[in-house]
Amino acid sequence: MLKFLKLLGVLLIVIPVPVFTIITPMSHTDQYIFGLCMIGGCVLLNHLSQKHYISVALILITVVCSTRYMYFRLTQTLELDSLIETIFGYLLFAAEIYVYCILLLSFFQMSWSLRRKIVPLPEDTSKWPTVDVYVPTYNEPLSLVRDTVLAAQCIDYPKDKLKIYILDDGRRKEFATFATEAGVGYITRTDNAHAKAGNLNHAMQLTKGELIAIFDCDHISTRIFLQATVGAFIKDPRLALLQTPHHFYSPDPIERNLYLGRNIPTEGELFYGPVQRGNDNWNAAFFCGSCAVIRRAALNSIGGFAFETVTEDAHTALRLQRHGWNTAYLDKILAGGLATERLILHIIQRNRWGRGMIQIFRLDNPLLGRGLTLAQRLCYLSASMYFFFALPRVIFLTVPLFYLLFGISVVHGSAELLFAYALPHLFLSVYTSSRLNGRYRYSFWGEVYDILLSFPLVLPTLAVLFSPHKGKFNVTDKGGTVDKAYFDARAVRAHIICAGLLLFSMVFGFVKYLMPEYFDIQLGALLLNVAWATFNLSLLLAAICVARETPNLRKTQRLELKAPVLLYQQSGICSRSTLNDLSMTGCRVENSIDQDLLDDDPVTDVEIMSDFSSASIPVEMLHDAPGAKYLRFKFRDSDVDSHREIVRLLFSRADTWVAPPHEKDNVLKSYFTILACTYDSLTRNIRRNRALKKQRRKEEAARGEAA
Repeated sequence: MLKFLKLLGVLLIVIPVPVFTIITPMSHTDQYIFGLCMIGGCVLLNHLSQKHYISVALILITVVCSTRYMYFRLTQTLELDSLIETIFGYLLFAAEIYVYCILLLSFFQMSWSLRRKIVPLPEDTSKWPTVDVYVPTYNEPLSLVRDTVLAAQCIDYPKDKLKIYILDDGRRKEFATFATEAGVGYITRTDNAHAKAGNLNHAMQLTKGELIAIFDCDHISTRIFLQATVGAFIKDPRLALLQTPHHFYSPDPIERNLYLGRNIPTEGELFYGPVQRGNDNWNAAFFCGSCAVIRRAALNSIGGFAFETVTEDAHTALRLQRHGWNTAYLDKILAGGLATERLILHIIQRNRWGRGMIQIFRLDNPLLGRGLTLAQRLCYLSASMYFFFALPRVIFLTVPLFYLLFGISVVHGSAELLFAYALPHLFLSVYTSSRLNGRYRYSFWGEVYDILLSFPLVLPTLAVLFSPHKGKFNVTDKGGTVDKAYFDARAVRAHIICAGLLLFSMVFGFVKYLMPEYFDIQLGALLLNVAWATFNLSLLLAAICVARETPNLRKTQRLELKAPVLLYQQSGICSRSTLNDLSMTGCRVENSIDQDLLDDDPVTDVEIMSDFSSASIPVEMLHDAPGAKYLRFKFRDSDVDSHREIVRLLFSRADTWVAPPHEKDNVLKSYFTILACTYDSLTRNIRRNRALKKQRRKEEAARGEAA
């Protein structure tokens, strides 16, 4: 009781200070001074130390400044003159409330991260639990599923305690044949009820492992996957789920079409870094559908995998936590998968994620019902609310048009006062987020990702909000190629229209300002809206550039790998060399053989050696220019055992996905990097089109001469 009274006393003394700071009105001059002092203080604190308490201080200052801005917007800017101004003004304010709530939830979610360590397994292997590995598949090609299954066979775990199953919802004979050849289980069913969740639940009825490890059919595990994850289940008998990151070793459309080789954190790194570690701190780690281990007893206690929504993974974790089970997140990359190859597939995948999280929000709202702590409810609320971003993002993109084109003011008050209040709110939100997440998400790139998806997701997410039972599970195609460069206009049609309107509105706004006898345009409001429209346009152009699909002809990804190799020539001569890179279909090694000898006596086999195994693979030489630095080889058709050894060498090493962290974010540099990526993408396409036209003219001239 005494501790409670002391805490209450401290709160009564401390709380009035931020409250007074939030509600005190100021002139725009005083507000500028206040805002610049807050910004300067935060910049100074940020450079003083990287300690956690400094991060918490920056969060508190940011929350106070953002709340002060929202209070100003509520009390001083909503007295609008006409009905149409009121409608659009309140829509903008609602969008700002949404962003403010997401900001608060993200700060709560990521302020305290848990960096969980690997729990070692006991030395006595008899105490290790039995594990079933599920590889669900529906319409993916066997070439994709095969590598995942063979990698699972390379996992270091007692063979009598490990069983691997292909869960084939496509009911394909070649998969059953491969399962027999590889020596793994094959499970199918007569229907596809409840999609992936139904497939997993059906397999649970036919298998008996104490733990279930799940890999999407393109996620290939390293050999230490179970050794790194199973120990936690022995230590904590109430642990139901341990999730590991989803790492993609192939570039997604944004990486391939916009990053252009720059070292920028990918879209998913924020979630599989600070977000999931923050969730883990509150016992709210999410199940992400793959690269995870689940306790069978926990699944049985909730009736199996949830199938009421199209995101069965997150919904299953929510149910486990409602029933008192623990969940965990291990921030170690133990498997690698394929990203979506084309922008339209990327949008379809995110569409499903968005619909699923909104279905959870409607059908099993984390704020309601029993079994969750307040922290768990807030973590799930943050995840489900995030996918409402599409409509607010479209509102922010289009609001400058109202004033520049039609003279509609959606905010009451002077532009100077509005900017004075908005400046510390906007700057500190970006600056503090950069400190918290700077190695996982660079500033303004989140806006590019959201803008790219906003127009396509507006209607689907709103439809699910009002009709949560509509829609079905869709499988994301993986393992495809892009044969030639093309512009996917249908994916960004709305973005192009919006960009055109913004550009026209800026020109039209200045034209109206130069004609005061016809238009009542205030210079401050004009400059504020033009600046806003210019910022929106720069991000829109970056999103549009992603639709310029660059060729991606590789059916299998090539990974850099340094290892000693032996080259066997047709005559039996053996030479030593060094492997440079490797894929499932070929390799490249340093050239250590004279070209004249190669012409008469080609290499027929390559033996690749590693610390724990070696594999001799029959190859076919691909001819390069004489004296080339590297020799390139294409693997000949091999049996299952040989293919497994390639998988072991390429993917199963414990350090396969180890990479240095990204550089720390710099806010200004990040924005200019977006501009540079956009410029490079646009000029590259212009140069390519000019080269194609030049080539066509040459061909036409050659045909004319021949005629």
